[in-house]
Amino acid sequence: MNEKVLMKGNEAIAEAAIAAGCRHFFGYPITPQTEVAAYMSKRMPKIDGVYLQAESEVASINMVLGAGAAGVRVMTSTSSPGISLMAEGISYLAGSDVPCLIVNVQRGGPGLGGIQPSQADYFQATKSTAHGDFHILVFAPSTVQETVDMIATAFDLGDKYRMPAMVLSDGMLGQMMEPVVLPEAKEPDKDSKDWAVSGHGGKREHNVVNSLYINPQELEDLVKARYERYEVIKENHQMAEEYLVDDAEIVIVAYGSSSRVSRSAIDAARAQGIKVGMIRPITLWPFPEKFIEKHVGHAKAFLSVEMSMGQMVEDVRLVVNGRVPVEFFGRTGGMIPTPNEVLEQIVRINGGVQ
Repeated sequence: MNEKVLMKGNEAIAEAAIAAGCRHFFGYPITPQTEVAAYMSKRMPKIDGVYLQAESEVASINMVLGAGAAGVRVMTSTSSPGISLMAEGISYLAGSDVPCLIVNVQRGGPGLGGIQPSQADYFQATKSTAHGDFHILVFAPSTVQETVDMIATAFDLGDKYRMPAMVLSDGMLGQMMEPVVLPEAKEPDKDSKDWAVSGHGGKREHNVVNSLYINPQELEDLVKARYERYEVIKENHQMAEEYLVDDAEIVIVAYGSSSRVSRSAIDAARAQGIKVGMIRPITLWPFPEKFIEKHVGHAKAFLSVEMSMGQMVEDVRLVVNGRVPVEFFGRTGGMIPTPNEVLEQIVRINGGVQ
């Protein structure tokens, strides 16, 4: 059994990707994710891998497209403004059905904003990553260990469904240190990707990876086929954690760093006799609708806690569909909610619960 090691979140991301068979990394430094790239720059040359600091985020994501099209496991990492610069390339990846891993260690915005933690990229990750009709897989860890575990899952599901996957971290998770157990390393495997544009010695027809289709009917057919695949993902891969929710009259919905704060507030509220629990989305796309739907019948109110001005709350409201109130509490600009602030919201809502 592997021993626990103390690792910073960003460095654990890099080590987990290597263990998952990633040998190609293209990126550009930006706080608070730079340690991912810095760690990769030291490790990749030692394991016969490729590390390249590109001239920009735009170049990075297009290098990812090229490597992914060749069938190798490839990743990039950046922070919020960097994702905006990568948007066009992410759309090309989705339109070419090329899998890859994208890590976003979120910071406050908009604009250059600040370097403190944020969750204000939820809309960007789950609804409007870039132009066109497409989705990407989005995972939201809440601990360094869960971040490590999600890297392999993101790579595996991305490969299975031929689509980009994103791990949505933040400056708090990226910079904190926690004990982790690293997974057993696996060897890179590209032979199973029979669609890839890799060498074959004339043993098969040439593969073409492309996102340009001049014939609108052909493009519509491809997009519709992709959305059929998305429905399979929604049916089979919604993930969430439930915490003290079975008898809860107030259900908090929080992910990532906000869920850690919310858990402390829930424990304090339970000590006061308030029936409150939490649904913690682990997949943000597909959004874990089934988990929320399961508890609408006994919940008297929902509270979405986020490090933003309110983004995920819209998805919660769509599922609840007006059957019970859905409220929101958040801090933004790099501010992190405190357990006492969340507890105050719980007590306030409880006072109005009939």
